[in-house]
Amino acid sequence: MSKEIVLDIETIGDIRNFDSLKITVVSIYQYENDSYRSFEESELNQLWPILEKAERIIGYNSEHFDLPILNKYYMGNLMTIPQLDLLKVIKEMSGSRYKLNDIAKATLQIEKSADGLQAMKWFEEGKIDEIKKYCEQDVKVTKELYEYGRNNRMLYYNTLTGELMPIAVNFDQIKLPGNQNSASSGVNMTLPF
Repeated sequence: MSKEIVLDIETIGDIRNFDSLKITVVSIYQYENDSYRSFEESELNQLWPILEKAERIIGYNSEHFDLPILNKYYMGNLMTIPQLDLLKVIKEMSGSRYKLNDIAKATLQIEKSADGLQAMKWFEEGKIDEIKKYCEQDVKVTKELYEYGRNNRMLYYNTLTGELMPIAVNFDQIKLPGNQNSASSGVNMTLPF
């Protein structure tokens, strides 16, 4: 059974200043037990063991947003865990960056339930459960895009004129020589010992 994890985060702060961003919620999907789970900032210590055992972390813009922000909270280096950033693959193949919602609408005919600005408003209103629902729904959209792309080697976007355009993708995990993707114990060694 796969130990891949699909991940998304929600933050509060000035998006133009990464150092000011604080995590409000992290949501994950675990293939190993087919479950969704969300963590508030104060619960991140429960997330680390899950990520440390992951075969791969999958996200959308996760390499440049989610994981660097999460890394500020973690003692090790989450960037050493194998990862797949769907947006990075899409940009490499198409030459353009597309919003998660645009790719999901064109490929799967589904949409996100809200946006990051709404999540910030919910946080200010103390509606953490709303943020968790929204973040988990983003994880579900990302998971479904990943599975569609893995199975069909294709995702889609709509042009300004409404034409459906394909983007060839390959979401296979690259195997490094000598099994360097993770420790032989099944735990990613990220802490600075």
